[in-house]
Amino acid sequence: MKTRAFVPEKLDVAALAHDGASLAGEWPATLLERLADSAAPEAPASGWPPLQWRLHGEIRQPKGGKPQTWLRLTASGQVALTCQRCLQPVLEDIDIDRWIRFVDTEAEAAALDVDSDDDVLALPRHLDARELIEDELLLALPLVPRHEACPEPLPVPAEDEAPEVEERPNPFAKLAALKRRDG
Repeated sequence: MKTRAFVPEKLDVAALAHDGASLAGEWPATLLERLADSAAPEAPASGWPPLQWRLHGEIRQPKGGKPQTWLRLTASGQVALTCQRCLQPVLEDIDIDRWIRFVDTEAEAAALDVDSDDDVLALPRHLDARELIEDELLLALPLVPRHEACPEPLPVPAEDEAPEVEERPNPFAKLAALKRRDG
């Protein structure tokens, strides 16, 4: 029996699942442009360790139902984002372990996705696994990246360094003066 060669950029998910095959590798973070764009300016993606990923396909046969195509996606890596407290780079570990079910149509995927805890997608002829993995990594990024304890707190200006605020007249002072004059 001839073994199929699977390419992540043009993955035949149905064949991968039918064969019960796995595909794994690592990519430099710079290859995932949208993820690399989230990098802290002081710690660009070129300095990050490579991102590890693995895909495993399988066919599940539920009782009394038609066979289901499933894909397990695992990925891990480390990214440097900007800490929202001190504005310095903070290293964040990202780990994904997700099952995705593939169905025949977009309508079926939308209907099943509402009721399911798992992700449900329409089965494409060819899937760009790199794009799927990047999407999942982006969704796993923390909303507010920050250090547990910032290495350098933000500098607080001393009182004598505080910018001088020009005193403006109270806009209601004239109104009060008019009221006194009329009263």
